[in-house]
Amino acid sequence: MTPIGTKRLLIRNWEDRDRDLFFRINSDDQVMAFFPFRRTRAESDAFLDRLRASIERDGFGFTALENRETGACMGFAGLHRNSVVPTLPPDTVEIGWRLAPEYWGKGYATEAAKALLAFGFQKFALGEIVSFAVWNNGRSTAVMERIGMRRDPAGNFDHSRVPDTHPHLKRHVLYRIGHAEWQARQGSSEARTSP
Repeated sequence: MTPIGTKRLLIRNWEDRDRDLFFRINSDDQVMAFFPFRRTRAESDAFLDRLRASIERDGFGFTALENRETGACMGFAGLHRNSVVPTLPPDTVEIGWRLAPEYWGKGYATEAAKALLAFGFQKFALGEIVSFAVWNNGRSTAVMERIGMRRDPAGNFDHSRVPDTHPHLKRHVLYRIGHAEWQARQGSSEARTSP
């Protein structure tokens, strides 16, 4: 994929230099608080390799998120074909993100997600993009709301890959935004910022 630049970020495919950070965020208890597992280094490296291959194949995926000023990899954000929401068609595209804790609360996830919505709707002409999170993951759902997604209570679901040993992580809330809805929001944003 062609890297996507924003004011502070470079959204790009994975490089070998990202492996340490990728392992850290996939094994960190704070980052993975809403997941029932932590990845070993071998599992993390294998996952990064799968993500990199899928990005090369499809032109999008969960991509590395680089700080343009420092060159440091901060985590990931991206678009990914849905494979877990039982009520959605398998070709539905989701948006997601995961950053190291030192980058939380600075608007990076929101900045990346806005650029990725534009990328998905403009380059790939997607009809809709969805996102989901554990019902009480307020950090993630706040990003979904900031980028204009709306909650769809009828689409809430129990995640089939969350084991019964973690019942508090099963229930997920679904958010969505359609192409026309996103486009209308772009027009209203431009109107608010024009002189």
